[in-house]
Amino acid sequence: MHLKNPADLVARLELVGPDRVLLVDVPGEAARLFAAARAPSETTRETSGDAIRSIKESFEAVLVWRESRAGSRSVFDAALRRLEAPGPIWVVTALKKVRGPETPAVHRLELSDLVKAFEKEGFTYDREVRVSAWHVAYRFVRKGA
Repeated sequence: MHLKNPADLVARLELVGPDRVLLVDVPGEAARLFAAARAPSETTRETSGDAIRSIKESFEAVLVWRESRAGSRSVFDAALRRLEAPGPIWVVTALKKVRGPETPAVHRLELSDLVKAFEKEGFTYDREVRVSAWHVAYRFVRKGA
């Protein structure tokens, strides 16, 4: 995967400031970039969507990398339970009209799916950041935060 402007990506996603960040299903190259850009005293925890339930601590920011709709609801619910208020949750998805990601376009998560899912939990869509030629990150924050 070719990340778009990797030197600035962590700052654009605002993952430099929080003391504790949880990365869920983030590909190795991106996870290494996020961990390297943060101070050694800060916690950057990586996990898979399947193993997220074993993590008991909470985090100031969460980044979930999810292309497929399949199983995404349970991963989002588990990620939100580990998010401290008023922290943001970022969701990186594959763009609908591009070729390259493993997930077929018909099964990809879209912004409308995410808005519907997070609205029920009291979150609102805030902004987006282009991560690669094929991926975009959407930020959701608590309403009124």
